[in-house]
Amino acid sequence: MTAGFYAPLPPARTGVADYAAALLSDLRRRGRVEIAPARCDVALYHLGNNTQHAAIYRQALERPGVVVLHDAVLHHFYLGQLDEAAYTEEFVYNYGEWNRALARELWRSRAASGSDPRYFDYPMLRRVTERALAVVVHNPAAAKMVRRHAPAARIVEIPHLFVPPELPPESETLRFRERLDVPPGAFLFGVFGYLRETKRLLQVLDAFAAVARELPQAMLLVAGDFVSSDLERSAARLVAAPHVRRVPYLPGAEFWLAASAVDACINLRYPAAGETSGITMRLMGIGKPVLVTESAECECFPEGAVVRIEPGLNERQSLSAHIVLLTSMSDVAHSIGQLAAGHIGTRHGLDLAGSLYWDLLCECCASSPPAPPLSAANRDSSP
Repeated sequence: MTAGFYAPLPPARTGVADYAAALLSDLRRRGRVEIAPARCDVALYHLGNNTQHAAIYRQALERPGVVVLHDAVLHHFYLGQLDEAAYTEEFVYNYGEWNRALARELWRSRAASGSDPRYFDYPMLRRVTERALAVVVHNPAAAKMVRRHAPAARIVEIPHLFVPPELPPESETLRFRERLDVPPGAFLFGVFGYLRETKRLLQVLDAFAAVARELPQAMLLVAGDFVSSDLERSAARLVAAPHVRRVPYLPGAEFWLAASAVDACINLRYPAAGETSGITMRLMGIGKPVLVTESAECECFPEGAVVRIEPGLNERQSLSAHIVLLTSMSDVAHSIGQLAAGHIGTRHGLDLAGSLYWDLLCECCASSPPAPPLSAANRDSSP
């Protein structure tokens, strides 16, 4: 069997690329896997909610295979790929003719799509999940979204993988904190990744601004690129506060240095897109307490292995209270981190994930007819 592998790969600035590179390495231990071949026995397509996946999406429709939904909301992908007429027809295909007016309204209001819950309430998954031989998701929330759009689809939940990194020595992490001018004894929180509205950065910064007046030892590192200049301008005043440190996107070893240097991670998601965050996996995996939005996407984490922040009206109060708790009681933070590392090591190992993927690919290959080669147009646009 030859498996085709379609995904963004490093140095692409996306967590999907890092995930895909690790999985590709493991799958190649098990059998023959080629990157974006013109012909294969079964294809594995990694899909996310951005333009990096456009060619892969087209291939998944032309030659159905196993689809991995790293985001279970593709609405924003369509907003970036289609014009108004095509977007409206795609929305109607998913949700019926009676929602045509809603589609037009959402298109006109698309500037607010990064934070407006309506765009997350309509994931627009029907077309690609109906055609797939199987759909891989990482959590029950994503499975529920797929089932709503494609009741007959084969849905397989495979835990998001984690590969233990080679962490820097403690001396390097201490020097990193010194370069950031983090005082000895400070409790440093970190926000990592692509800084978009759903990560609740403005709300996190606002909570820190209130807490810092009473708890000066609580500090915040903001690491990553902003999704838009508008969001960056909105955050500028709060990011410039004395208790906040700012660095850009951190690749590879630089990310792990910063991750090792923080005492806890804040990785909120609201509205959620059915994703299991790679940032959460990484920080939990190295024993850091992670503050996550309480949601179905995170319900698989055992009690005490993460800090759950209530969304909605209680978000700021919940966030502020837990910032104070972790800063004031380092033993609590340490215990949460240890539980997190134990859970990730047991349930999210690369060998387990790779085995589940390979078994699924073999089953789909055995039960489906040989796939035709890709068209020249899609072959040329393969990653």
